[in-house]
Amino acid sequence: MTDPFTVAILLIAFLAFGGLSMGLAMICGSSIYLIMKGFDPSIASETLLQGLFNSYTLLAIPLFILAADIMNIGSLADRLLRFSQALVGRFKGGLGHVNVVSSLIFSGMSGSAVADAVGMGKIIINMMTKDGKYTASYAAAITAASATIGPIIPPSIPMVLYALVSDQSVGFLFAAGMAPGLLMGAVLMIMNLVIAHRRGFETDEAIPLREMPGVTFRAIPALLLPVILLGGIYGGVMTPTEAAAVAAFYALSISVIFYRSVSAGQFYQTLLASARSTATVGILIAGALTFQYVVTRENVPDSLAAFLGQYELSQVGFLLAINALFLVLGCILESGAILLIIVPIFIPTAQSLGIDLVHFGVICVVNAMLGLITPPYGLLLFIVSSITKAPLGKIIRDLLPFLLALFTALMIITFVPDFVLWLPRLLGYKG
Repeated sequence: MTDPFTVAILLIAFLAFGGLSMGLAMICGSSIYLIMKGFDPSIASETLLQGLFNSYTLLAIPLFILAADIMNIGSLADRLLRFSQALVGRFKGGLGHVNVVSSLIFSGMSGSAVADAVGMGKIIINMMTKDGKYTASYAAAITAASATIGPIIPPSIPMVLYALVSDQSVGFLFAAGMAPGLLMGAVLMIMNLVIAHRRGFETDEAIPLREMPGVTFRAIPALLLPVILLGGIYGGVMTPTEAAAVAAFYALSISVIFYRSVSAGQFYQTLLASARSTATVGILIAGALTFQYVVTRENVPDSLAAFLGQYELSQVGFLLAINALFLVLGCILESGAILLIIVPIFIPTAQSLGIDLVHFGVICVVNAMLGLITPPYGLLLFIVSSITKAPLGKIIRDLLPFLLALFTALMIITFVPDFVLWLPRLLGYKG
């Protein structure tokens, strides 16, 4: 059984190092555990290095980060936004629909909610607030809500992190995120349509249909990226890690050669920004690896499974509890920390209850993304507030209907596993 004293020491250590990043706090706390247990503290370094060097899949993360940053400095985002505007901008609440559709398309390239909000989101927010048709708080709210779709539709950095801790296929996890991501986009567009009618939003000026072929042609190089990525992965041509390298190279090539929108100076700054983002994620992963060593040695997952077994939880009860827990944790921890620290503890229990781990992964990732907009401390709320300068309280009020829509989608994703798993099964998944 788990030693309560050891768990208490770890918690105290995390609190003591609370001023550090979560990754460094976990490394320090795990090192204290090793020292107090009489182990060689160098085990922490050995575990960290082995975990990082033995996981080929982790290489996908910096490459997807680089691809997203390149797309933000080039004109890809502008052209995709123009295409989305031509596609759905003519309907009631048009720019709100454009916001959601552009997130759906952009998510097929970046895999990052923050990249979506900072890049594409900043452009569409300016469009929505330019003529006063939409309030700044509403533009911020729907931008934050739609950005959560990014890491659900492949490629997805959080899915890669879940694959790391669950030993599941990245390709099947990517496939499992497709239908849930489209569902989340659909419920957001329905809610935007309802609000547009209730508030009497003006219908935005539509791009003439005669311009549609030209707009589409100019967007084709950007639109081909998700086709190349997913086709390559599921066609067996490349692994997800190799696909991430292709994404970065393709984004750079079309930005420099086809669109001619990236200078050498911009590319250098992008490399620096990507390196900083990668370092942040890397430290978090390193801390999680050392913490997992402690958790495994203390037999925490099996102890938790035995504890929950006393209450004879059903699948439904367990999944409801997981949703509630993760939504609360989303107010406190960032999504990467939830996936790397908390999720591995519950995987054995999910397995014992017969819950498919690919389905469970999608549930965990969707919850982690909703945590980014869970009031009052969701990271995306602060990002869109800084972009729009709108008060956080007003943004949260405008966000609540979208949160309700996304929670409805979460319940479907949680309790209709066939909805999540039909595409992976079509591609050969046996779960």
